[in-house]
Amino acid sequence: MQSSHVDALKAKHAGLEARLHEEQTRPAPDIAMIQQIKKQKLLIKEELASC
Repeated sequence: MQSSHVDALKAKHAGLEARLHEEQTRPAPDIAMIQQIKKQKLLIKEELASC
């Protein structure tokens, strides 16, 4: 079960990374959205580190 949780977190992190890249490459990136995505990524990374 632990492994599936870690896999889910990694998949979510990868999805956020894709959203971040997409937002950053837009003609007019939303800075607030970029900051929110980065915070979510950091929270997931911290949770992964504690697993």
